[in-house]
Amino acid sequence: MSDQLVLGNDPGIELHSVLARGRGARVEIPAGWISVCWAVRGRLRLEANGREWELTSGQVQVWRDAPLQCRSGAHHGWIVVTGPRRAWNWLSPQRDPIPCPELLLWQGRICRDVAHVLCCMAKEGAPRTPEHDRTLAIALSDSLHDSQKELHGRLARCGGRGLARRQQMLMRLLRVRHAIRHSEDQRPNLAGLARMANYSTFHLIRVHRMVFDETPFEYAARLRMERAWRMVNDTDMPVCEITEMLGFESQSAFCRVFKSAFGTTASEVRRGIEGLRIRAA
Repeated sequence: MSDQLVLGNDPGIELHSVLARGRGARVEIPAGWISVCWAVRGRLRLEANGREWELTSGQVQVWRDAPLQCRSGAHHGWIVVTGPRRAWNWLSPQRDPIPCPELLLWQGRICRDVAHVLCCMAKEGAPRTPEHDRTLAIALSDSLHDSQKELHGRLARCGGRGLARRQQMLMRLLRVRHAIRHSEDQRPNLAGLARMANYSTFHLIRVHRMVFDETPFEYAARLRMERAWRMVNDTDMPVCEITEMLGFESQSAFCRVFKSAFGTTASEVRRGIEGLRIRAA
């Protein structure tokens, strides 16, 4: 596919699979749909709610509710499977007596089972029957629910009577966490995040800690330190540049926080990596 594809507001119970592998490929998905987006090769750019973010090769995104735009600016390959919420709910596992939660907003590394089913669903030229398509769709739904077990376990911590109310609270918090993860600001705008969740700032802090054992600020700080570790461990970027890129007030402040978080200094990590390279050579 090399052109733009705009999916209509289909009220049915069918899922749509798209294989894109050309410069300028673009898919627009309407509001109210649940989408699974996989960057198979290269990078996939996503846009929703006025925010843009990127999936790198091997990452998968489950998106829902807001309109979504998927595109790539180079000869990258990606797969999207999408459809109305009722289509996914119709496929949800019903083996247990307890109602199965809906798919949640989620981003992570793709597992083998999900990758296999997505490839089968997007495979070109394969003979297809309605029964075969439904079998694949059910397998995808089951695999995604397995990937989200940790998130579904958080539902018990959410307030509200009934599964629907608890899911609503968790979805609000997941939107906040998604915004924090993909924000360019090093310190989150708590007032803006509270408006996004339709909570007061105090209530957002309280329920976020209750469900995820950390405040939004603590989550943002943890993500920043994870990024710092990757930049120190995986790149040759000077520490002074890492300090500036991550928004620390000084290099000494960065080094102090880094050692507190990881029990070692950035220089020691770099020396250890260099030693491994010398021994490997």
